[in-house]
Amino acid sequence: MTAATTEQVMTINMGPQHPSTHGVLRLLLELDGETVVKVTPDIGYLHRGIEKLAEHKTYHQFIPLTDRLDYLAPMSNNMGYALAVEKLLDIEVPKRAQYIRVIMCELTRISSHLLWLATHALDIGAMTVFFYTFRERETINDLFEMVAGARMNLSYIRIGGVAKDLPDGFIEKTREFINAFMDRLRGYETLLTKNKIWLMRTKGVGVVSAEDAINYGLSGPCIRGSGVRWDVRKSEPYSSYDEMDFLVPVGENGDVYDRYLVRLEEMRQSNEIVRQAMDNLPEGEYIADIPDVALPKKENLKQSMESLIHHFKVVTGGICPPAGEVYACVEAPKGELGYYIVSDGSKNPYRIKIRPPSFVNLEVLEKMVVGSLLADVVAVIGSLDIVLGEIDR
Repeated sequence: MTAATTEQVMTINMGPQHPSTHGVLRLLLELDGETVVKVTPDIGYLHRGIEKLAEHKTYHQFIPLTDRLDYLAPMSNNMGYALAVEKLLDIEVPKRAQYIRVIMCELTRISSHLLWLATHALDIGAMTVFFYTFRERETINDLFEMVAGARMNLSYIRIGGVAKDLPDGFIEKTREFINAFMDRLRGYETLLTKNKIWLMRTKGVGVVSAEDAINYGLSGPCIRGSGVRWDVRKSEPYSSYDEMDFLVPVGENGDVYDRYLVRLEEMRQSNEIVRQAMDNLPEGEYIADIPDVALPKKENLKQSMESLIHHFKVVTGGICPPAGEVYACVEAPKGELGYYIVSDGSKNPYRIKIRPPSFVNLEVLEKMVVGSLLADVVAVIGSLDIVLGEIDR
């Protein structure tokens, strides 16, 4: 860079305390006027060493820490980890538990996308939709509270199944929600999809080609917005997703607007998956009956001394999978969430490596914003839908 051009470049900090960075993200921006010349993400402000902490936890004890990755999608975090441990143990999850997991993960997808839509629209200046989406998200949190007793850090999906069966009234209340949700979703579209200001702020902004999306390893709505039909639920089905009938929406132009449309359609598809899973919910156990691995049913602890001893041994002694290594992944709301686990045969994981979709998707930010205006950076970050809990880990 010559001396003449150097004098025109201004360096500014965006974050780490900035409402449009969606967490403690710092961007080091180099600008020529209002045009972005270079952007350098600075991460790590929320680093807690979760992967290292796993080495000092039993396999069951690590489940609550997974809630703290993408804290907007705790069920998906639980699911990915449980699948990896179950693969390591080579155990089969009861069919009813698989369907319950599907219901919870798809409600999680809707909830996560609702928060994305609220904050993304607010960043760009559309305030009204923020209040509407939180109305629906509150209903989903009520449903989570019914099954897990909590609204955020749930730890509901367990190794071998789920913590407890669906409570009375859950199916009826969930049906009320999914029956009303489609009309609510059309209301969001009325506010944004053909809004002239929204179109000006999103169309042709933050474009990433299908080739670049694949080369950068993007996943979730970020890669599907570029026209690549990649979805782990279809390509590597798990938890009976191969028994569900749903479409994988894709975009054409790979811009902010296409990623917006993809997530809207994903909410529709998730709504229908929940309906199918409830309509076909099988009878049976909600957790595998494997005393050395899965915790006993909570209702049995007050009635059976054997269950109490079983619970005590699993919690205090842990489980000891055979030595080996596995990788399992799920289609989380933000993309492919994977867990790589190395076991040495002891009760603690020898190593755990997590593949968080937000971390990978953030890598393409510079490719998307260089040459754009400073105001477009806000729109692009919103369309990536990152969360720093899983980026920093």
